Order: sequence, then C-alpha cells, then structure tokens
Amino acid sequence: MRIKVLKNILEANEAIAAKNKNLFNKHKIFSINLMSSPGAGKTSLILQTIRKLKDKINIAVIEGDIASQVDANKIKVEKINVVQINTGGGCSLDANMISQALDNLPLSQVDLLLIENVGNLICPAQFSLGEHRRVIISSLPEGDDKPVKYPIIFTDADAVVINKIDLLPYLDFDLATFQKSIENLNPKVKIFRVSCNTGAGIDDWCSWVLAGLKGNI
Repeated sequence: MRIKVLKNILEANEAIAAKNKNLFNKHKIFSINLMSSPGAGKTSLILQTIRKLKDKINIAVIEGDIASQVDANKIKVEKINVVQINTGGGCSLDANMISQALDNLPLSQVDLLLIENVGNLICPAQFSLGEHRRVIISSLPEGDDKPVKYPIIFTDADAVVINKIDLLPYLDFDLATFQKSIENLNPKVKIFRVSCNTGAGIDDWCSWVLAGLKGNI
C-alpha cells in the first residue's frame, strides 16, 4: 500500500511538472533546478550568476527552504524578482509548490529562472519541478565520497558544479576520484570546477547557462 501511495504522489507531481514546463516553454524561460547538501553554495552560485548575467538577461529566483527568508533577502539586494517557498519541514520542493510560486513572478519578463531546492541529496532527486536542467552543487569540505553515497541524484544530473575549489590545497579531497565516480554514474554530465569565493570557473558556468537559454545544450 505504501508503494502505491508513493507512486500516486509521484505521478501527480509529474503531471504538474509537465504543466510547469509547458509554461516555461510558452514564455521562453530557461529553468534550472539547483540541488545540494546544506552549505554547498547554492545561494552563492546564484548570486555569482546574477552578478555576471543580470545586465544581459532577465533573471528570477525561487528560493526553497524549510524555514526563514535569509537567502531570499540576499537575492533581493541584487534587485532581482525572488519568491520564497518555506516547506515547513518538507525535505524537497515539488511541482505544485513551483506552480504556485510562478503566480508571483512576471513570467513575460523572465529569461532565466533559478530554483534553489531544499538542501539535501535524497528527496529533491525524486521530484521533477518541470525544470529544463538539473544541477548538483558539491563542495570540497563535504568530502569526495558523495557520488558513491548518493548515486541517484548524480545519475540524473545534467551538470555538477564542484564548488570551493580554492580550498583544494588545504583539504584531503581526491578530485580525480570524485570526477571519475560521477562520470561512471553519468558519462554525459557536464562538470564545472568553481569557487564562488574567488570567482574562478564562474565564466565557464555562465557560458553554459547562456547556451542553455539559447537552446544549445
């Protein structure tokens, strides 16, 4: 019975996700679902992306957290349209939450929608939001074993951003092993090495985002 209930929940979510994607396509919005463990740097990557691209394209953000508006307030400083979703304990955003959030965004004025999911590497993998791309952010302080421990979310990713690369000289992190583990799970995945602190690698990441906006990835 539990399996049947879960199946029904996921099927209902997929139906709403499909409607979300149709809405994105109608308004020519490129949408990215950003997922990671807490503290990996989702908000930092969003801020770096905004600062690099806001003079070129119109960006909006949906912020997902269990509680608070801390991250949304950081986005507002950049004068970007942002909607906060608080799940109240839920470990992931779902398609219905996104659907409701879209009612509060000027979709006709948006080129790029960045969705910051709730911080964990399990629940977000199960729920499609209607996004065009799924991106995992993994930071060096988390360790190099995350793809082995949480394979599902890495298997389904379009890109993996390795953040805090500036800390590599100071940590016991095997970068080659980490990338190999990801590629074994997902040979077609795009991997970026970045530092949201120093700005290293952000240009390559933003070029990929712009290519997606133009339909080239």
